[in-house]
Amino acid sequence: MAVAESAISYKRVYVWELPVRLYHWINALAITVLVATGFLIGNPQAIFWSNEAYQQYWFGIVRFLHFAFAYIFLFNMVFRIYWGFVGNRYARWNRFIPVTRFAWRDLWETIKVDILQFKPKGRSVIGHNMLAGIAYTGTFVLFLAQLVTGFALYSSMSEAFIPRLFTWIVPILGGDAWVRQWHHIFTWGFAVFVMIHIYLVFYHDYVEGRGTTSSIIGGWKFEREDEIEERNR
Repeated sequence: MAVAESAISYKRVYVWELPVRLYHWINALAITVLVATGFLIGNPQAIFWSNEAYQQYWFGIVRFLHFAFAYIFLFNMVFRIYWGFVGNRYARWNRFIPVTRFAWRDLWETIKVDILQFKPKGRSVIGHNMLAGIAYTGTFVLFLAQLVTGFALYSSMSEAFIPRLFTWIVPILGGDAWVRQWHHIFTWGFAVFVMIHIYLVFYHDYVEGRGTTSSIIGGWKFEREDEIEERNR
């Protein structure tokens, strides 16, 4: 006889550690600033007007913010890569790649729920589901491509150590114009990812009711107690 949903007990599970949550929100801020300033750099607007050039330095501030947050974005990503080796089991890299039979089954079940709009069945993954893990792996590749092309563009106007590491990218991609074009295309990848990400977070919060949205603030999710023993095997 099936157990009524109202009779099922839930237990709080600490999933997202503070470093993971900090990474998430620093990344969100950095991406927001980088995308906004990037579009302004690509298509400057005559926001202010005055007789003296020094009174129109707003564009210099825009460029400074773009470069500064590029470094924040870089070091934040390096930290997350490190935390993927030392964090708890929900933060580790083996949660991003389907290497077990359960992971492949979870990937198919998530596709049915997220894309085909099936009703969720069976136990839910308490950390990243496997579709999210694959998507986040793809975003890391996107982040890397954006950083490489961005610092390659910056290398022509900077003598700093990190930008100069990427001077070789410009001739390989056919010049500054092509590097800038790829950098712009990758920016749209960020925009598409953010829209899908926010939608799915709220969607899973609605269909699962396990605190998906609030967990990235407090770190806690809710898990059915009758699933805990099976999940920890």
